[in-house]
Amino acid sequence: MTDWLLAQVPVYGPWLLGLTTFLSCLAIPVPSSLMMIASGAFVSSGDLDLITVTSAAFGGAVLGDQVGFILGRKAERLLPRPGTKRGALIEKALAALRKRGSVTVFLSRWLFSALGPWVNLAAGLSGYAHRRFTMADIAGEAVWVTSYVGLGIAFGANLDAAADLAGNALGLMAAGAAAFGFGWWLWHAAKRAPKA
Repeated sequence: MTDWLLAQVPVYGPWLLGLTTFLSCLAIPVPSSLMMIASGAFVSSGDLDLITVTSAAFGGAVLGDQVGFILGRKAERLLPRPGTKRGALIEKALAALRKRGSVTVFLSRWLFSALGPWVNLAAGLSGYAHRRFTMADIAGEAVWVTSYVGLGIAFGANLDAAADLAGNALGLMAAGAAAFGFGWWLWHAAKRAPKA
């Protein structure tokens, strides 16, 4: 399916790219990152327009995130009752999202993009402010779209190299962010530990 979609980029260009990023933000498995890289390659060769490509990718992604957020908001009535054990766990997770929501939303747009659709739902479900969600969403999607379309422009002649570079760079950044987060947690846990 990926090869077929990539072959459609020069034909349907921005429309297909916008649809792909929209669907990926709703957890539908489509190769949106690879489509942005391919679109960037077509921009590099002069077959597609940069503004149109980035606008379509950005618009589709933000629209998909907004739909996911609204779906989460509508699902609020499906939460377990507050007095139950499961309800308490879910409320604790949602409270953490409310507290550090902007960073979570921003990073899940591009660094931990596989979590993005679920963060959209959780943010809506948590009662997180729609305006704050939208601001972090726009900033994160701008990084995602710019990075991948830019990779396509830079490595237009070799899409495999661009896709490998993107995967390796994101893997390294994710591992670094996880290590930093774990170190931060350990440091705070050590400060809270009783002294003998």
